Amino acid sequence: MKPYQDLQITEKSKIRVFESNVDSGELHWHRDRENRLIEVLEGNGWMLQLDDELPVEMKVGNQYLIPEGVYHRTIKGNGDLKIKIDFV
Repeated sequence: MKPYQDLQITEKSKIRVFESNVDSGELHWHRDRENRLIEVLEGNGWMLQLDDELPVEMKVGNQYLIPEGVYHRTIKGNGDLKIKIDFV
């Protein structure tokens, strides 16, 4: 079972929700097969960490680029995290 739920999936984007009760141990390092542009729609204190970089807090309204093939992970914050993922 995945630690998130995907909503409104289209060919070029999707909305993803991580609920506040997700176990931090389920948020694994991983990499994706395409570039992704993440926009934070809701969330407080959640962080994004790319390989060989310090974690950065994901703030509502900000966008973050995750390059193809780069290991990264999400670090749990407070409340739910809702993001829009665009495949670029």
